Amino acid sequence: MARGERLLSAKVIVVTGAGGPAGQAVVRRLAAEGDTVLAVDAHHHPDVEGVERHTVDLLQPHAVGDLARDVAARYGRADGVVHLVGGWRGAKSFAETSLADWELLHGLLIRTLQHVSLAFDPLLRESGDGRFVIVSAEAARSPTQGSAAYAAAKAAAEAWTLAMADGFAGTRAAATILVVNALVHDAMRAENPGATFPGHTDVNDLAEIVAGLWEAPAVEINGRRLDLSK
Repeated sequence: MARGERLLSAKVIVVTGAGGPAGQAVVRRLAAEGDTVLAVDAHHHPDVEGVERHTVDLLQPHAVGDLARDVAARYGRADGVVHLVGGWRGAKSFAETSLADWELLHGLLIRTLQHVSLAFDPLLRESGDGRFVIVSAEAARSPTQGSAAYAAAKAAAEAWTLAMADGFAGTRAAATILVVNALVHDAMRAENPGATFPGHTDVNDLAEIVAGLWEAPAVEINGRRLDLSK
């Protein structure tokens, strides 16, 4: 299928971490495009009309493999995977960093990414316009003493995604990193009505950027860190 024809047809997009605020915003935005959206989360699953909901423990490689095989059997490809599994732990100082926090973040931010990217890489290549997306943070490049575990996990996730991007070189698939300082959503504003949240990226703006990634040629976004923090 030619690229123009693909963009006019419904895309098959998997959103992992779909139960969180960012995931919900991305799911709603992609569903509004008329895409076939598979919302994947380990727990919480809000209802979105026309969206497939899948409860999957992404820390279990066999469960992720089963999901990928199901997508392959029904659709033959994945046009996108938006990996939004997140988490944060920090400390007051470097010396107070807990390695238990590292273990938690290693699972959430690295292991889930590894399982999802390895399972869906072949299906993204089948698409002809496959897009793989993660959200990272400025902390990966500029860690503070209290963010050692979080920053290290984000840096590892970026390195893994850039390796995937190198594998996509010469194809029409792309792996892209979206960089934020922090995310903000309506519930946060409701809880803090006087706050301005400087430097935060609204989850709806993030969703808009994600939806636009199929408009750009793969060569322009593959292996790129797109900085949304400014």
